[in-house]
Amino acid sequence: MTYFFYDVETSGISPKQDRIIQFAGQRTNAELQLLGDPINSLIKLSKDILPDPEAVLINGITPQMTIAEGLTEAEFLRLFTEKVVAPDTVYLGFNSIHFDDEFMRFLHYRNFYSAYDWQQADGCSRWDLLDVTRMTRALRPEGIEWPIDSTGQPSNRLELLASANKLEHINAHDALSDVKVTIALAQLLRRQQPKLFDFLQSISSKSAVSKLVLSDQPLVYCGYALPSEYFKTTVVAPLDQLPKNIGSVVYDLRYDPSKLLKLTPEELAKLWPGYHQKDLSQPWPVSTIRYNQCPALAPLGVLDKASQKRLQLDMDKVEQNYQLIKKSEEFAANLIKAYELIDQERQKEWASEPTTVDGQLYDGFFNDHDKGLLPAIQHAEPEKLDSFSEQLNDPRLKALLPLYKARNFPTSLKVSERAAWDNYCQKQLFAGAEHSRLARYLQRIQDLAAQNPTANKTYLLEELKLYGESIIPTETTDE
Repeated sequence: MTYFFYDVETSGISPKQDRIIQFAGQRTNAELQLLGDPINSLIKLSKDILPDPEAVLINGITPQMTIAEGLTEAEFLRLFTEKVVAPDTVYLGFNSIHFDDEFMRFLHYRNFYSAYDWQQADGCSRWDLLDVTRMTRALRPEGIEWPIDSTGQPSNRLELLASANKLEHINAHDALSDVKVTIALAQLLRRQQPKLFDFLQSISSKSAVSKLVLSDQPLVYCGYALPSEYFKTTVVAPLDQLPKNIGSVVYDLRYDPSKLLKLTPEELAKLWPGYHQKDLSQPWPVSTIRYNQCPALAPLGVLDKASQKRLQLDMDKVEQNYQLIKKSEEFAANLIKAYELIDQERQKEWASEPTTVDGQLYDGFFNDHDKGLLPAIQHAEPEKLDSFSEQLNDPRLKALLPLYKARNFPTSLKVSERAAWDNYCQKQLFAGAEHSRLARYLQRIQDLAAQNPTANKTYLLEELKLYGESIIPTETTDE
């Protein structure tokens, strides 16, 4: 087994609409010793994409830089497949499960690669150092310096951890610098708390997580939605599996469930955060654990007295609350029904949201016939790509094919294809007049420039403005 630590910088926060503009990664062995040279590449922004100005102010990567120095997405994926993808690799980063992995999946999808095989085939898997860090802080903090933020709350931001522990971090939000410091942090965590580190890696797979959750015993759980004052860690009771067995609903035993036990599924749904206005005097105690997202879980036996005190857990109350839930015959089923009600509403919302084919990865899996064509498309000469249109069955792949060709091989476009591509870009950037993407982009630059930015940010904003102005079509008149 080897680890491949990676990080991406992006043009924005939406994996459906935005793009990876820098990728960096480094392989290590199981003992976290470096193997080979790092990968570090810029990736070109295609002309139908405008970056979020605020993202550029953070990472410092302008569209002009990606165009001048970057690879096309197709070129990058060939490099990635040849140099990075290897059997028995664990892919991980710092918050990679919820951010970097998603961008990588959409990158693969729109360039005719499997969105999942790189992390799932040939013994490969994924992991995430963020929850490992959180659980180490909560349960076994000895030997590591732990920062607090400006509000006095515990913080696990990578740059703060690096500073507190004197880990070299030359340039935060540069992908390669972030990779290097993530590896240094992993080495520190494993060196100081090897048993916890190795245990969390051993139960990171979907099958291991589901086995632990379905053991029908209270568990220590670390989750991003839990309060920082408790180090985002608590004791939960697994209740029932989610539809399609993708995960489970768990209850935070820190809180008395008495009031919730009496509610109907409809009433529970209205209290669920993100669905209706939450109206509880205490935090919402229900979470969902997805088996395939490497959650940080541990048996109750890891909670020593020091951990209980640190997490402010009264274990007598935890046991009382657990017994109240166990005695309820309907609570688990009611929560699952509430989840289903919420999911139905979310599906309606998502269906009503405008989207392009770039964002339709999760609309379903490709059939075996189409999957079999993907390698041929990846290696086809640009002039031969058109021939695949009639062979493909999935309408998403048919729609992606001309976009793939235009973005990656613009010089190969025929006159008619170039006209269609230019028309597509115009619709993406200019539709909506004063509410168009370009208009909102230029307005955001103007707003940020009015906030007395630093000299470097002023330079970046000027570059962004120049880029936006450069893609405005020049009006011509017939003579």
